[in-house]
Amino acid sequence: MTATTTSHASTSTNHPTALVRPDGGPCRVLVVDDEASLSELLSMALRYEGCEVRSAGDGAGAVRAAREFRPDVVVLDIMLPDMDGLAVLGRLRREIPQVPVLFLTAKDSLEDRIAGLTAGGDDYVTKPFSLEEVVARLRGLVRRSGAAQAARGGSVLAVGDLRLEEDSHEVVRGSREIHLTATEFELLRYLMRNPRRVLSKAQILDRVWSYDFGGQANVVELYISYLRRKLESGIGMPPMIHTRRGAGYLIKPAE
Repeated sequence: MTATTTSHASTSTNHPTALVRPDGGPCRVLVVDDEASLSELLSMALRYEGCEVRSAGDGAGAVRAAREFRPDVVVLDIMLPDMDGLAVLGRLRREIPQVPVLFLTAKDSLEDRIAGLTAGGDDYVTKPFSLEEVVARLRGLVRRSGAAQAARGGSVLAVGDLRLEEDSHEVVRGSREIHLTATEFELLRYLMRNPRRVLSKAQILDRVWSYDFGGQANVVELYISYLRRKLESGIGMPPMIHTRRGAGYLIKPAE
């Protein structure tokens, strides 16, 4: 945690649309960070976007706030005074199982980012960051979470022995159920809607993350690697997601 983080956050949040829930109501955001000035800056920016905001400065306060406030999305610093963000995430998910979580981290190593995502986080922003980036990421998380939970008339996607049910958010490979976060689910759905088609990182970023600021392509690599762990190596099954160097990724039935 450093004071320079705050100075790098821009206060320009002139987005054309407010950050709202899928039903059109104001989005409830829980901001968890022990740096009071940064927490207040984020809260002000999110209120400007039309959100209802609650803040907490430590893990225990975050769990209490989540229980009372029932947020639609959580902004969670990975470094807190009483417990780390990964432990807080586990407790939050016991209170609200499907709540999307955006990690804030001062660490920029691949291992730290993968740790946050494999623990169940949906996205991350590395400090220093712009407020525009945080709002854009949250807008994407809320949209994906709503899409994943919305009924789709019983639509089922199938590629080989992998099945994805859009209405119930269930994913099964063979006889094994695969548990995915909202972001993982949306990425897999996009791949499965385009079997045997190579999708570029730019296409995936635009469709799954809807970044309007030229987002970080490496987040695609992280989520692809995590999907592979869950769909393949984690359950001892042959690969389905393939990399085409310089082109992108595709999914096809296992050979």
